[in-house]
Amino acid sequence: MDLRKQAELIVEAIGGKDNIVAATHCVTRLRFALKDEAQVDTNTLENLDVVKGSFSTNGQFQVVIGQGTVDKVYKELVAITGIGEASKDDVKAASAEKLNPLQKGIKTLADIFFPILPAIVTAGLLMGINNILTGPGIFDEKPLIELYPQWTDIASIINLIANTAFVFLPGLIGWSAVKKFGGNPLLGIVLGLMLVHPDLLNAWAYGNALKEGTIPTWNLFGLEVQKIGYQGQVLPVLFASYVLAKLEIWLRKIIPDAIQLLFVAPIALLITGFLSFIAIGPIMFAAGNAITSALVAVFDNFAALGGLIYGGIYGLLVVTGMHHTFLAVDIQLIGSTGTTFLWPMLALSNIAQGSAALAMMFATKDTKLKGLALTSWISAWLGITEPAMFGVNLRYKYPFIAALVSSAIAGLYIMTQKVRALSIGVGGVPGFLSIQKENWGAFFIGMAIVIVVPFLLTFFMAKRKKA
Repeated sequence: MDLRKQAELIVEAIGGKDNIVAATHCVTRLRFALKDEAQVDTNTLENLDVVKGSFSTNGQFQVVIGQGTVDKVYKELVAITGIGEASKDDVKAASAEKLNPLQKGIKTLADIFFPILPAIVTAGLLMGINNILTGPGIFDEKPLIELYPQWTDIASIINLIANTAFVFLPGLIGWSAVKKFGGNPLLGIVLGLMLVHPDLLNAWAYGNALKEGTIPTWNLFGLEVQKIGYQGQVLPVLFASYVLAKLEIWLRKIIPDAIQLLFVAPIALLITGFLSFIAIGPIMFAAGNAITSALVAVFDNFAALGGLIYGGIYGLLVVTGMHHTFLAVDIQLIGSTGTTFLWPMLALSNIAQGSAALAMMFATKDTKLKGLALTSWISAWLGITEPAMFGVNLRYKYPFIAALVSSAIAGLYIMTQKVRALSIGVGGVPGFLSIQKENWGAFFIGMAIVIVVPFLLTFFMAKRKKA
């Protein structure tokens, strides 16, 4: 395949080089900030041999190429257009100008939480492995570490490694948030770790300490400030990070360069630290717990309806990019209650999109579509749904609808069975590792629904439409 010619045709199909503000690429996709997306000839673009699909999200127009090939096509594109190679941040900055306030808010949350997602997913996967080693009733009435005591310390180390990302979660969020807001990310790490310092009362012990009246306090000139940490909390470190970054930026403007090292960081951290413990932390801690309690109450009282709606619309949330906001909700739920009921529906939604793509592989006679559907199915079942959704399912519409219907049914079922995840893991078939062991049976039934139903619906509709 002549990749240079394919790159030329891509440029022509997206409106020419004059329509490109900036361009970069990720593992599988070209990412463009375009002046006018109306100039894109989608039909011509998606019929090119190298292109597997395209979509627009968060002000970016993305072209699915495939792993290994996309970087080669990108180099040819840069050579053809004469545009300089841009980073993802450059493209994000260029595309952000077209977003409305709601989209900007969603994008901000996505930009904060997406960089830390690999650490959280890895932690979830390792916690799943630890659950297999330590959970009773999986292979025998006794856990494996009791049957094979030599595995006890190995399980303990795995658990330590897995828990680290959650124990020091504010440190991860602080780094990413302060970086996003324009401050020094290293100060963000210090801020986050400060909020979970071992000298503070652990947030998970707050409930018992409150009942017993043993919450430690500081006395600041007569003002009593609770001496508690914010383990597993999202809102306190998010708001504190914003304050820290903006304060640092302001201090750098008014303090001479020669003495900034001595004054900017200490002043910014001191002021933000005091504000965090006196106001930001307590207010956001209460707000986070209130939101969590309200969400849990809604899903407890209307479990079937909640599962039907969230399971059914999750695929649409991915299309709009709003699904990133629910990562913060999942983390807050895990921090406050120890489990999340939203994430299992995410995992099943991803599997449903893959199953619909797999059906297209068997139903179609188009060789290119067969290959794209096969790779997209594998990717979706391993938690990456964009190739399946944008390359196959949305293009033909009915596979996407079949996936939404089946994930709604599965969401309804697993919510009525009170399926919970202990952590955020791989959002596909391996996702069962993050599910509570006692919920495995119900989750596997939900998994069967999103494997069989979208496959059959899509296959028969494709045969009827002669895809």
